[in-house]
Amino acid sequence: MLLPRLALETTLSRDGMFDGAWWPRTLHIEDELPDLITALSAHYGHILRVGLDTSAWDTVPRSVQVHGLEVRIARFSASGDTMSLTRGLQDQFVLLVVPPDTDPLLAATAMSRAAGSGNRATAAELLAPGRPA
Repeated sequence: MLLPRLALETTLSRDGMFDGAWWPRTLHIEDELPDLITALSAHYGHILRVGLDTSAWDTVPRSVQVHGLEVRIARFSASGDTMSLTRGLQDQFVLLVVPPDTDPLLAATAMSRAAGSGNRATAAELLAPGRPA
């Protein structure tokens, strides 16, 4: 198990555009998701569903097994740079998803900003090269 590259807004204030950021190592969601769900469950509680843009990933199954529990994957066409996490019927968190091939300095800056309380920048703004911190 590899620890996911993850930055989360620590206050859980939910007053920004993002609740944190994730930087996967590959585009193989089936390999990446179990470790992410494990880490997020420790912070948010039991994750029931993950929503993502299927065009951003190599292949996307309907669900993944994490510690014997099924986590459904909802498919939507939005930004490949975002992911929603549902832990209840209406309780969703949104993460910035940093593409695996992103320059490490840009990735670190984008993740830090997405995890900041009250963040207002869009995924495109956060991931734009040369964007000031």
